[in-house]
Amino acid sequence: MNLFSMLEMSGSALGAERLRAEVVAANMANAQTTRTAAGGPYRRQMVVFQSQSRPRFSLALNSLTRENPAAVRVAAVVGDARPFVMRFEPGHPDANAQGYVAYPQVDPIEEMTDLLSAVRAYELNASAVQATKNMIQQSLNLLQ
Repeated sequence: MNLFSMLEMSGSALGAERLRAEVVAANMANAQTTRTAAGGPYRRQMVVFQSQSRPRFSLALNSLTRENPAAVRVAAVVGDARPFVMRFEPGHPDANAQGYVAYPQVDPIEEMTDLLSAVRAYELNASAVQATKNMIQQSLNLLQ
């Protein structure tokens, strides 16, 4: 695997982790949203990653083609299927006939854990990009 392929892989992971952090931020911002434009409470979103592994032969052929492989891609952003949290608030404008209001299933601890994980993965991939950049620079210096 060449150094540029390593940069492409870490770059794809950087984009995926950035999106995951954005989704977590949206979940936290909408933790108390009981009414959306689509109707009903906000539904917590989750990012699903998918690896794009390639056989070694395919990676070797990559240097001969212009195809850019990505090691990580976002397969989907899906809504959480868990039921809404029902709270008894009879005076709330979104209360049902029994006086219960449906709130999103957003747990701040779970969201912060996911955010910390996304930030740490982003930092590790940024470090890998920096290390690869340094190796490329050293290789160029040797050629001079």
